[in-house]
Amino acid sequence: MPPSTSPFRHEETDRDEARQFVLPLLARIEKAAPPTRTDALETAARAVLTILADERSHGDGEWARAMRDWQDARIRKVVRRARGAEWRRASELPGITVTGETAEVRVYPPVPLDGWPKELAKLQVSGTELADPEPPGPPAAGIPVLWLNPAVEMSAGKAMAQAGHGAQLAWWELGDAERAAWAENGFALAVRTAPKDHWDSLVAAGLPVVRDAGFTEIPANSPTVVASHPALHP
Repeated sequence: MPPSTSPFRHEETDRDEARQFVLPLLARIEKAAPPTRTDALETAARAVLTILADERSHGDGEWARAMRDWQDARIRKVVRRARGAEWRRASELPGITVTGETAEVRVYPPVPLDGWPKELAKLQVSGTELADPEPPGPPAAGIPVLWLNPAVEMSAGKAMAQAGHGAQLAWWELGDAERAAWAENGFALAVRTAPKDHWDSLVAAGLPVVRDAGFTEIPANSPTVVASHPALHP
């Protein structure tokens, strides 16, 4: 299976002609205590993995049909933000909240592009900007790393969605035992911006590469993330 394709459909035309769904991700961003950027990206990626692994997403689970329909088409993700009462209302909808050191991200089962719940539809999607007080250190040894393209500038919300894409492509490439081990480890991972020379070698290594569809912020087919998982290296 090519790393940029869904395990459900393999032809671009089929994916484009299928009804389009989106995976909603909601970041809690309180004005007085916003999350750090890197932690928000890592938490968003873990949120995507969490719903992919959840038993409700498989078999006869309550989210299984929506998950299949979403993965049959393009794996779109949209990150919105909320605080205060907005966050509390949105937290009452079915979904999963994943927490990091400073971040909270809630992931919901996929919805049609034109079928967002009203509690989420009115929340802002653009302009999410976050910062790291200090540059993040090197990733811990032995954990998956989602490497960001150093030549592509993205808002925090866009980068959260792209990190989620990268985590999903890595997940698709793994076997059942490798997925189970990752889940047991709490989906430990790191998100870092790759040095330029390292980025070039990552792209050339045949690892899963996220190429953006070009709907927002950056040109279509731009490589944004390379997913490096220990099990995917020769």
